[in-house]
Order: sequence, then structure tokens, then C-alpha cells
Amino acid sequence: MKISAVILTKNEEKNISRCLQSLDFVDEIIILDDFSTDKTLDIVKNKLKSRNYKIIKKALLNDFSQQKNYSLNRATNDWVLFIDADEEIDEELKKNIIRIGDQQSFSAYYIKRRDFFWERELRFGETRKARDLGFIRLFKKDSGFWVGKVHETVAIKDRNKTGRLNGFLNHYPHPSMEDFLKKINFYSTLRAKELFFLKKKTHLLEIIFFPFGKFLLNYFFYFGFLDGIPGFVYAFLMSFHSFLVRAKLYQYTYQKKIL
Repeated sequence: MKISAVILTKNEEKNISRCLQSLDFVDEIIILDDFSTDKTLDIVKNKLKSRNYKIIKKALLNDFSQQKNYSLNRATNDWVLFIDADEEIDEELKKNIIRIGDQQSFSAYYIKRRDFFWERELRFGETRKARDLGFIRLFKKDSGFWVGKVHETVAIKDRNKTGRLNGFLNHYPHPSMEDFLKKINFYSTLRAKELFFLKKKTHLLEIIFFPFGKFLLNYFFYFGFLDGIPGFVYAFLMSFHSFLVRAKLYQYTYQKKIL
């Protein structure tokens, strides 16, 4: 079984080397770059100069699924692995992907992800679902496609042909508060615009109580407090993200347009 790996990039010079190093087992690497202005592409060219790779420049246009489906259609191989630039594949996961071989029992696989925030692995709260259940990240080209402009997921044609792999994607998001807040502002804007175009509405009680309820759920019910101060910060800021989504959606609805 031959695999094409897809990485979406935008100014990822701090992360891309670690990600590429973990992909030494794939047959093709596709870099879909949203016109990076740092050294991301220079690092890619240097790291992959003896490998089979493509660099494709394409603006994101606020739609992650469109970007991923575009790269999916340009993959040479039948199997495609999607990995973010701030992720890496651990050794156990790598071995299990290789072991799939040519068996055709499944056409898509869930891969678990563990998050490292401020040099600590988060085991509870917001990240618990990703750690325990994972996401579909490896699938055959004709078996599914990406949906959703932001927080995108894979729509698989036959759910009975999905498997699950042992091992983890290691995720290293938000190295600083500044970076975290920038990402929250960016992603909350995309999500609010998506909901606006879907004609979704919000109201004062939802703006107030949904983020508060989300914090209580992740920090207490899902034991986020066991992750210490990083667990509190993560739960608080992800609840703030939910607040911003609804506040921005209300603004767009009230103004009847997106600025």
C-alpha cells in the first residue's frame, strides 16, 4: 500500500521539521501552502530534497475542507494521510500504518491524538475525546471527502469500513499565549461566518451560558482540573473561543452582513 501525506501550511517554520521527520515511511508528501511568508517552504525543500514531494500554493479562502479536498484530488496514491504541521506521528502509529499493507478490510482509519500544551500532555478536558477516540485522518481517495469550512471532518461513504489504529498523533499547539489568542480569534471568526451563512442565530442567554457550561463540563465533569494549570488555561480559553463565536455571530446577524 502506497501513501500520500498531505500537510496544510501557513508560516509553520517552527513546526514543519518535526512533522516531516515523522513521515519517513510515506511515498509522497504534498505541501499545500497558503502563501507562507516565513522560512516554511525553504525548510521543506531542504528536508525533502531527496524525497518525492509537491509544493502547491493555494490561498485558504477561509475554507479548510476545500483546501483538503483540493489536495486529496492531487494525491498520486490511493491512500491519503492528513497531518497538521504542528503534529507528528509516533513510532507505534507508524508501525501500525505500515502493517496495514494491502489488506482491504477497511477503507478509512481513526487515529488518536494526544495534545502537549506548555510541555505537558493533556489527558482530560477538552482534548479527552481526541485522545480516546481520535479522528479519521487516513483513508482511500474514493471512500470519503472533507466537509465543514472550519473544524472540518471526513464524510465516509461506508461507515462499516472504518477501523482504528493504535499509536498517536502527537500535537503541539499554542506554544505561547499570544499564539493561542491569535488562533482563537482566527478560528472563532471562521466559525461565526460559517454559522451566519447557514442562517444560524444566537441570543443573549446562549452567549452567556454556553461558554460557562462548556468550561464546567471540560474542567470539572471531564476532569480537566487534573491537568493542573495548563488544564485550567486550556479549558478557559476554549470556552472563550465559544463565547467569541456566538458574540461574532450575533454581531453579523444584527448588522445583516459580515464586515
